[in-house]
Amino acid sequence: MKVLAGKFSAAHLLLGGILLSASASFSLAAPTSPVSGTWEGTATVRGHEVPLRLQITGSAADLHATLVNGAERAAASSATLQDGKLLLNFNYFARTLEASLAGDQLAGTFGSAVTGPHASPRVPIALHRASSPATPASGPDIHGDWEIAVSSNKGESAWQLRVETTSEAAAHSTIRAVIQRIDGDTGSLYGAWDGHQYNVSHFTASGPALYSIVPQPDGTLLVSNLLASDAQKAQSRDLVARRPADARKENLAAPTESTEQTRVKDPSAPFTFSFPNLAGKQVSSSDPEFRDKVVIVAIGGSWCPNCHDEAPFLESLYKQFHSKGLEVVNLSFEEEDQLQDPTRLRAFIQRYGITYPVLVAGTPDQLTEKITQADHLNCWPTSFILGRDGRVREVHAGFAGPANPPAHQALQHEVTSLVQKLLAEPAPIQKAFN
Repeated sequence: MKVLAGKFSAAHLLLGGILLSASASFSLAAPTSPVSGTWEGTATVRGHEVPLRLQITGSAADLHATLVNGAERAAASSATLQDGKLLLNFNYFARTLEASLAGDQLAGTFGSAVTGPHASPRVPIALHRASSPATPASGPDIHGDWEIAVSSNKGESAWQLRVETTSEAAAHSTIRAVIQRIDGDTGSLYGAWDGHQYNVSHFTASGPALYSIVPQPDGTLLVSNLLASDAQKAQSRDLVARRPADARKENLAAPTESTEQTRVKDPSAPFTFSFPNLAGKQVSSSDPEFRDKVVIVAIGGSWCPNCHDEAPFLESLYKQFHSKGLEVVNLSFEEEDQLQDPTRLRAFIQRYGITYPVLVAGTPDQLTEKITQADHLNCWPTSFILGRDGRVREVHAGFAGPANPPAHQALQHEVTSLVQKLLAEPAPIQKAFN
């Protein structure tokens, strides 16, 4: 019995020690921040309310925040809460969200982290703790492919509109839409039927977007960019979308192919460039590292959302084919403040793990001044694909991103196949000179 009593006492002591240790661990754990949780609300842009959803996790000393758009996430590069003031930094787009916490309310602004006469005005935001969403009303079935008739300043006659339903519980109640233009897509736009129209939007690290899609009795759609500026309204409101077959019956032009937008003036001439990298070293197409190589010259800027979509694909190509003779070089056109201190460009490089050369080519308005061999160069991004002889074999304007899966996958396949074909070609024979 004494042995049993001793074992029983020892067991109690061991259990007490475990409980005490667990209690100490819980007491030492960092408390959850008062701002943690899911927040929802709106940003007011040009008189329109754009839905905004934000997730915040972690402790006050280790805070994390993410903008949520459907299944997509845009993480803040840093998040702090001090004296009731929330500051989220999205350094890869040079944007910040600043708000004051008052109970279950967050009120503040979102916009450029850069101040100055050329900075866009910040937009007011108002958020509250998220509640269970109401089931949206069921709307007309508009899923599938459409073509929007336009007359764009880039010479386009049509854009592609792709719509899919996202809710199985209520047929056609919520949709995901994307508009594909020659310079790239809008990103995913999520929304619901309000009894008259579908309102689709997103709020990402690059900023807000808001469109209305209104079904018409004749089977067409009226599509409007509700955030268009006064100067853009005439080209952005009440655009007619038709099914592709109906557009062909009316002899309307199809969307421009990405390889038909931009050409080189002299296809027989090697494509040349010479710009400094971020360390100030001049890098030129005549450097030994590019000689007899297949080269993708990607023109873009860290301010450009479609360039952000393109970067992971270029990096994956570089990693896959660099050892076989592929070089990738990015010619980045940045605003004046970024040329002086390229913090956003550095964050862009870090975010996507870019290991290929990134050169600073100038400001966006210097595009045609700095790239003189191209004709009708007006899209961000644009990629020139060069053979081993240095000549341009193909030009791709814009980039179809992950928000448009069929076009994105087709583009990846096309470019990858072209790179493989060019890598299989022999290097040009160098002529000897006496």
